Amino acid sequence: MTDARLPAEWEPQSAVLLAWPHEGTDWAERLADVETTYVALVAAITRFEPAIVCVADAALEAHARDVLAAARVELSRVRFVHAQYDDTWLRDSGPITLRTASGFRLLDFRFTGWGGKFEASRDDALVETLEREGLFAHADRVPIPFALEGGAIDTDGAGTLLTTWQCLNQRHPQATREELSGKLADWLSQERVLWLEHGYLEGDDTDAHIDTLARFASADSIVFQSCDDPADSHYPHLRAMAGELTVLRTAAGEPYRLFELPWAHPIIDEGRRLAASYANFLIVNGAVLAPAYGDAADEPARKVLAEAFPGREIVMVPCRPLIWQNGSLHCITMQLPEGVV
Repeated sequence: MTDARLPAEWEPQSAVLLAWPHEGTDWAERLADVETTYVALVAAITRFEPAIVCVADAALEAHARDVLAAARVELSRVRFVHAQYDDTWLRDSGPITLRTASGFRLLDFRFTGWGGKFEASRDDALVETLEREGLFAHADRVPIPFALEGGAIDTDGAGTLLTTWQCLNQRHPQATREELSGKLADWLSQERVLWLEHGYLEGDDTDAHIDTLARFASADSIVFQSCDDPADSHYPHLRAMAGELTVLRTAAGEPYRLFELPWAHPIIDEGRRLAASYANFLIVNGAVLAPAYGDAADEPARKVLAEAFPGREIVMVPCRPLIWQNGSLHCITMQLPEGVV
């Protein structure tokens, strides 16, 4: 598939895709709390580009419209699409979009609920549903019978892919690293695949998705989640990951410029450690939307992202309700490249 290219997230976008939580999703127990994050997120997105919101039915659309209007969100910048979904983690069930000479290729990988942990049949059919609803323009959907989530990969847009061995090995334990590298490079039109061996977050269902750990900020820079507390269980793992990042090289053979994100204090809910990562930010046109957890590290994280993304506004979005379900801002969104909508 060498006629295609996987754009970096900082390239121009048509819109950001997300799905509104409802009582049929895992958010039911804390629906009011999580809706506050969704309202803040849609308000932030629509300052910079349109938001496309999946809703399960007309009643949910009417409800979402009401709460967004009450928050004075510009509804002309919001498009609602009816679709069935098991949950709202669209980073993992949404399309991975490649640019081609004639338009776009929507890679529709299998979504298995992170290795069969949760029911995911409707999420697995989401890309096909959105195509049938007429969301995409100049795009061909390509079903791929291989489990891969969008949160498991990150690209610099110039042929380098970053991922973690823990996640891909869990999904495909019989495949060698060389086999997985070849498949990813072929399907995603990459020239090379960089693997991280270390890094994880307690409470993470994804088996160490890269988007909670380390992200490209440009072709020669990486932003990563650090831990500076030797007493924290994450310290040895994230310290080892930081060491791995220092030895990675760009395609030109140079070391990456590294931006170290601060560590939030442990957030415990009903006796369970929640996976709070500042690496789970979302890049939009002209800005970076960053998760805020009501922690002293929120402002230092904003400053690091401002340094890593010069010229972009950094907008903090309250995401503490999201980590109750072990994900954050990037996990519930999928950017769509300019022209595909």
